[in-house]
Amino acid sequence: MGPLKPNLIELIVGLITFSVVFAALAKVLLPRIDRTLAEREEITSGRLEQAEAIQREAQHIRTEYQAELSAARHEASRIRQAAHEEGLALLAAVRTEGQKVREEMVAAAGVQLEADRVIAEAELREHILGLATELAGRIIGEPLTDLDRARAVADEFFAGTEAGTEADTRG
Repeated sequence: MGPLKPNLIELIVGLITFSVVFAALAKVLLPRIDRTLAEREEITSGRLEQAEAIQREAQHIRTEYQAELSAARHEASRIRQAAHEEGLALLAAVRTEGQKVREEMVAAAGVQLEADRVIAEAELREHILGLATELAGRIIGEPLTDLDRARAVADEFFAGTEAGTEADTRG
């Protein structure tokens, strides 16, 4: 018997066995395989959709974050600019106050200097009057006791000296 002429009984038994196995596979096993593949496909596509949704949400959150970051940078820049301007204004105010205090100090020092000059001039006149009176007493040979008269003569002398000095500075 060979491959071209098979044994009829073996052929029939083989076909029946093949049909039973094929029917069992088609009725029981293939639907289970199809169902498992469908479930896997559903899970895979569901996860793919979830992944796409998560990716869209992440992109949305990233866009919001970048917008907030940009707004925060803009706000920080505005705050820095305001602080800089406030610092310049404060510096100008401090300078103005310093100039005012300096001018007040210069004016007070000028007044104090003038007062000290007047006091020194009065003390110097008294001292010069005392020396002049003593010198005049030595020249005359007796002490001069009329201080009022000596004072009037000294005041007249100083007034004439001051008038001459003022005339020299004008001319």
